[in-house]
Amino acid sequence: MPWAGKPRRVDILCWAAITLSGIYYWALLPFRASLLGTHPVVSELLNGSTEAIVAAAAFARVGHGLLIVALLAAIPGLMIFDPLYWWAGRLWGERVIALLSGRRNRGTKYMARVQRWGRKFTWPAVVISPFLPIPNAIIFVIAGWAGMRLVTFIILDLIGSLLWAGMLVGLGYELGHHAVVVAQTISHYGLWISIALIAVIVVAQVRSQRHMMRTVSAQRGAEVRAASQGSADAASAGQGGDDTAAG
Repeated sequence: MPWAGKPRRVDILCWAAITLSGIYYWALLPFRASLLGTHPVVSELLNGSTEAIVAAAAFARVGHGLLIVALLAAIPGLMIFDPLYWWAGRLWGERVIALLSGRRNRGTKYMARVQRWGRKFTWPAVVISPFLPIPNAIIFVIAGWAGMRLVTFIILDLIGSLLWAGMLVGLGYELGHHAVVVAQTISHYGLWISIALIAVIVVAQVRSQRHMMRTVSAQRGAEVRAASQGSADAASAGQGGDDTAAG
C-alpha cells in the first residue's frame, strides 16, 4: 500500500475512492460498444472515451445532435475522477508515484524535473497531460505531491480536457458519415467487442497487479535493509566507544 505504517482514516477513504473508480469503469465496459452507435453523448458523459467523443461529433455533423453538446458532454466523463489522484499525491507523494510509474519509472523522471524547475512545471504538465504518452494519473499525482492547490488543479485540468475534447470533436466532425457508420457497426457487434475488451483488460490488470506487488515488496525490503544497516552502524559506534573507554 502507498502509506507508511498504520493507515489513517483519510488514507482508507482515498484508496477506497480510487478502487471504486476502477470498479465504475469496469461496470461500464459491457455498455461502451452498444452506446457508441446509439447514444454517444450518454457514453461521453459516463466515461469521456475517445471513441464516444468522436462519434458524438460525427452524429452532430449528420444532423443528430449539436456540436457544442458533443464538446461539453465530454468534460464530466474526462474529469470525474482526476481530483482523486491529485489527493493521492498530497497524501502519499513519492510512494504512490512509484506504484503508478510501472517498469519504466516515468513518474520519477517527472519528479526530478519538478525538483529542478520548481512547481510551475506542473502547470503546463497538467494542461497537456491528455496529449502525453503516459497515464494522466501520474501527472495528477505529481501535481498533488508538488503542492498545487485543488482549485488550480481543477482549472488546469478543465483547460486540458477542453483542448483534448475539442481536437476529438473536430476529428469526428470531419469524418462525419463515415464515423457514424463505424460507430453503428461497433454497436451492432457490441456484445462480442465488450467480451474481447474485458478479456484484454483482465490480462493487463493481472500483470499490472503482479508488478505492483513486486514493487511494494522491493520498497519494503529496502526499508528493512536500511533500518538494519542503521542499527548495525549504531551498534558498531557504541562498541567502538566502549573499546576506547576501556583503553
